[in-house]
Amino acid sequence: MAEDKKDKNWSGKRLTVIGAGVSGMALAFLARGLGARVFISEEKAELPYDAAKRLEKIGVGWEAGGHSPRAFEADALLLSSGIPPFASCVREAERRGIPAVGELDFAVPHIQGRIVGVTGSNGKSTVTALIGHILKKAGLKVGVGGNIGEAASLFTGEKFDCVVLELSSFQLHWVHELKTAAAIVTNLAPDHIDWHGSYEAYTAAKAKLLSLQDERGWGVIQACDRQALSPSRPDRLTVLSWDEASDDRAFGHVFMGKDRAVLRLGGKEYSLFSYGDAALLGRHNLENTAMALAVARLLNVTLPPAPDALEGFCSLPHRCELAGLAEGVTYIDDSKGTNVAASVTALTSIEGRKVVILGGKGKGEDYRPLAEAVLKEAEAAVVLGAEKERIEAALRNAGFTSIHRASGMEEAVFTAQRLARPGMVVLLSPACTSWDMYENYKKRGEHFRALVRELEG
Repeated sequence: MAEDKKDKNWSGKRLTVIGAGVSGMALAFLARGLGARVFISEEKAELPYDAAKRLEKIGVGWEAGGHSPRAFEADALLLSSGIPPFASCVREAERRGIPAVGELDFAVPHIQGRIVGVTGSNGKSTVTALIGHILKKAGLKVGVGGNIGEAASLFTGEKFDCVVLELSSFQLHWVHELKTAAAIVTNLAPDHIDWHGSYEAYTAAKAKLLSLQDERGWGVIQACDRQALSPSRPDRLTVLSWDEASDDRAFGHVFMGKDRAVLRLGGKEYSLFSYGDAALLGRHNLENTAMALAVARLLNVTLPPAPDALEGFCSLPHRCELAGLAEGVTYIDDSKGTNVAASVTALTSIEGRKVVILGGKGKGEDYRPLAEAVLKEAEAAVVLGAEKERIEAALRNAGFTSIHRASGMEEAVFTAQRLARPGMVVLLSPACTSWDMYENYKKRGEHFRALVRELEG
């Protein structure tokens, strides 16, 4: 149930924010600043002390450990990022006739500046950060956040030339009011099926971003995802491909050539960058770089030469990031590779023979594509975590037998060190979440990097 879109006067309204994470806290501060009477309801057992003190300071009440009847004494529920439509609090609000408002629908009307929305199964964080970096290099005042870093609500207090937001499928499920100057879907692959219920519903959430362009807004997608996304604005669409033949159904074409990427638009060709200008590892990051530079061109931003525009941008933490070198072996941290598609991309994009570390808490995915990539790209696999048996079974069914089990990350890294020869790559790209062993993928990646530093030392 969506709030009446015409009602933007929240002063004096009773608003309950569901969730006290990063986006929930930002929503509470924004709502309080708009004059609303705000209450936060958190399902986890406790609220961090500093968060509770911050809420107390601005006069926001709160509860933890579940949603009491007090949470529904409200004119509307504000849903922080990740709250699904089947959540008990959402269903109870619907039963009571209380409107539920998604994070973006509440925040976006108060953002001053052109909005660039970035989503996709993989690469969206890198593309979001890179677009922000490039636009800043062009001299624009830019905000960068959303599902990466700062919540969208935090960009409502000042004017920007552009606000670049990474948008998850969860956030897009709830959004109605967003209007973008550019909407980017980096790629599609199965993910978050447990949340959406089906791959079709997940894809529909991603595709929704393309229907939220403003009148002159651009869409940017992979050519191979065009049919699945069914963009509604083909006249304002640019597709990326490694195929020389431009997609004649698209207005624009980002062509990935032998050594450089170009944008073909309106009968003209614009050089985006030479591959030697990109510092990021992997073929997939060439696509990410091309998308980011194409977006800046489509926004009619005057850019410095590609080497200058890209200078200073480093791989985001735990995303195909160089972790270290030891005894001639390169160690790469791709802890953010939390689904099969991400790990397949890492395996096939990074050059060299590999020992790959796989496993963690699964999402119910089919590991056959992962096994096929391991068979082609790796000499050995180290498996750990809750999914190690399922992954091992998929590898053996594919005919891959050099499989080594590990009880934890320490044993996995030292086993990989023993198996790798000089010139090879040890790649941590688990194809699973970290939640069986770590608080998040960052903690997992940090542990891997600490172990690599021991090897270097």
